[in-house]
Amino acid sequence: MKKIIIILTTMVFFLGCKDKGVTYNDPIPEHDSLIITSKYVNEDRVINVWTPPSYKTSSEHFPVLYMPDGGIKEDFPHIANTLSKLLEENKIPAFILVGIENTERGRDLTGSSEAEDDKQYCPITDGAKDFRAFIAEELMPEINKKYRTQPKKGIIGESLAGLFVMETFFTAPETFDFYIAMDPSLWWNNNYLASSADTLLTKLPEKDLKLWFAGSSVEDISQYTKLVDKALQKNAPANLTWKYSDEPNEQHNTIFRATKEKALIWTLNN
Repeated sequence: MKKIIIILTTMVFFLGCKDKGVTYNDPIPEHDSLIITSKYVNEDRVINVWTPPSYKTSSEHFPVLYMPDGGIKEDFPHIANTLSKLLEENKIPAFILVGIENTERGRDLTGSSEAEDDKQYCPITDGAKDFRAFIAEELMPEINKKYRTQPKKGIIGESLAGLFVMETFFTAPETFDFYIAMDPSLWWNNNYLASSADTLLTKLPEKDLKLWFAGSSVEDISQYTKLVDKALQKNAPANLTWKYSDEPNEQHNTIFRATKEKALIWTLNN
């Protein structure tokens, strides 16, 4: 039985590097699609942008939510439709959603790793720094130029995208104002981020930040999200507002849809 569990877990991680592994038929909302040529990731990237209804009927400027796994066949329709629903219910303020379509998911969303086992899951890695530079130095200026944006911005992701969210929070926290991560793959690189959380928290800038993250029933993930939770309980700076959502009844492939609304409501409201 133990071998079966290990094999299944490995399959989940491998799929996480290649693609999401699950396909949903979410209605595709009205949106814009852009192509940005990047010197940092050395390729053209497809960007999908959803604007709230009031964007067309006002001259307002809006905060921005960025999202890896943001292709039309990925999570962009899912999150855009969720934002629209919550907005109609007056549960969140209006945001612009910017989805980044994947090309080489495992490369873009992982940093370097000294763990030999990680190479089995993601053969091409250590692109997170370049992907982050693409977002901050190329994508954000383009979005700010083309759309009426506010300085406030955040990022949302699950699994490997959640790892990217957490790595950005810990190592380049000035990139965003708020961070949302579901079942982040904190096992990466011998669980470096989780085991170093106490030290990394002391290096956060004196800037108001928000962090919402969740862990499912998958032990190889939840043990590390809980470790980060403990570090935050002890060492979170006063300028950080944070919340950990322990979700033992959710699986790795259900936690995003199960928690997205409460994550967005808690994080997007001031």
